[in-house]
Amino acid sequence: MGKALTDEQIERYHRDGYFAPVRVMDAETAADFRKKFEAYEAAHDGWYEMSKGQKLYLLQTWARDLAKHPKILDAVEDVLGPNLMVWGLSLFIKDAKSPSYVSWHQDSTYWGLSKPDVVTAWIALSPANRQSGCMKMMPGTHKWEQIAHKDTLAKENLLTRGQEIAVDVDEKDAAYLELEPGEISLHNIRTVHASAPNQSDDRRIGIAVRYIAPHVSQINADGDSAWLVRGEDTEGNFIHEVPPEADMDAAALAEHDRIMALRQGVLYKGVSGKPAHTNV
Repeated sequence: MGKALTDEQIERYHRDGYFAPVRVMDAETAADFRKKFEAYEAAHDGWYEMSKGQKLYLLQTWARDLAKHPKILDAVEDVLGPNLMVWGLSLFIKDAKSPSYVSWHQDSTYWGLSKPDVVTAWIALSPANRQSGCMKMMPGTHKWEQIAHKDTLAKENLLTRGQEIAVDVDEKDAAYLELEPGEISLHNIRTVHASAPNQSDDRRIGIAVRYIAPHVSQINADGDSAWLVRGEDTEGNFIHEVPPEADMDAAALAEHDRIMALRQGVLYKGVSGKPAHTNV
């Protein structure tokens, strides 16, 4: 038995490249996180411009608390091991009736990370179901090597470069990861996944926290950073981040600016045209 998952659930994760759902908090706690997110959003002229998709836990204490939530860490530890670092945090927001979508892709395509020992915990702060555009996964694709992707730069695509895999996907093989507020899904960096537009009357709010094992390194740039949230950093491949004690702390803002400049250089390496989004 793991700390959060049964042996069977851990086996399913390693077999399929994902597992869901995992309950990590009650609906009331999830609603409180949603209120804090939406207050931040209202105060800073929208979620997208201020967060830039990756390091919100360096700016906001509620995002810090979410990324280090012990029940989330327990679930991630069960599939990744005892030493955990937060490498990024992305917001995937689809407003009600929004045409925004995510194309079929592998997270590993443009991140510049050396190994696939990377897990995303996708946290639902509102209902994520077929109507609202929940994630859909292709089972077993985490065992594939890196697939070639093409850049579309599509306006409604929430990904960095509008990237999508350059092979056909049979939708009938997809598994839909439906979540209620306070539940998470886990998926591997190479698992092929996507999501459709939100056709519901509520926003679909997902917070994707990217956890890495310390032996993973950044191969496309020097000076990348991560936050050690559990165990030990056994390798020293990343500069250690220190999340703020208060929202919008000056030192944390400076570190956020530095790492975002570095990350954008990694994510947009070789891109032709203007990216529509800075999510990953």
